[in-house]
Amino acid sequence: MPHIPSPLEQLGHRPFSFYPAILHLDHNEWTFRRNGWDEIQVMNTKTQEEIWIPRRFLSGVSSIEEPVVIVGLIKELEYKEGVVVPHVRRVIEMPRAVNDAPRAPLAAPEPGRLAPVVGIRVENEIESRTGRAFFGIVAAGILTCVVAMAVIRAGPAASRARFFTTSPRITLPFKASDDYLAIISRIGRPAWDRTQSAPNGLEFHLLRYPERSYTLVLLGSDRDHAHYAGAIARGHVIHSVILSDGHDSTPVLERLLSF
Repeated sequence: MPHIPSPLEQLGHRPFSFYPAILHLDHNEWTFRRNGWDEIQVMNTKTQEEIWIPRRFLSGVSSIEEPVVIVGLIKELEYKEGVVVPHVRRVIEMPRAVNDAPRAPLAAPEPGRLAPVVGIRVENEIESRTGRAFFGIVAAGILTCVVAMAVIRAGPAASRARFFTTSPRITLPFKASDDYLAIISRIGRPAWDRTQSAPNGLEFHLLRYPERSYTLVLLGSDRDHAHYAGAIARGHVIHSVILSDGHDSTPVLERLLSF
């Protein structure tokens, strides 16, 4: 049978961590050792202990390497007697209180005798009307707030609110010096590559990665001379860099979004 490479082989000697961490092992930093038929051997960087992880428990390797590469596990594992096995969470019975004995079920009434009567408090009519009036006022207030929010969201105020909303930001491993070849060598080719005019005779080059839910933006005179300017997603700037002129690229990316 041909050799089937594992995701860990691509890491070489770079350290990584498992998520979730393997139980009963204090240090969660490992390096790849060797590839077996259906298992992967890894070594703990602190204790130098070597263990085997079945392939079926590995899910993949994270694309972001800071602060450390993460190798996913499809279920929680534990180290037990020198072997890695799936962790089973057992249901623990709550201890019974001191001097507490099992309660006997309520006895059914004897035939021919009436069941005991339980007193039921009759609600006062005035209190009932007051309570209904109070809940009616609360319901009317909630309905008014909902209608007001719908009107505000549909009006010009909604546009201003969206304009001043802080864009969500993420950390990406790209710099302003990265060009097209540097990016595709790191995360692969995009699903599509589109060009759009930019100010001062330059061009925006949009590299779409739908599996990562973002679009990378390069800026330059053409694709061979374009460099990384940031990333956008769902109409927001999610990552920016400092350009060669010393300014942040956010205004340039927002101009692209306004086209």
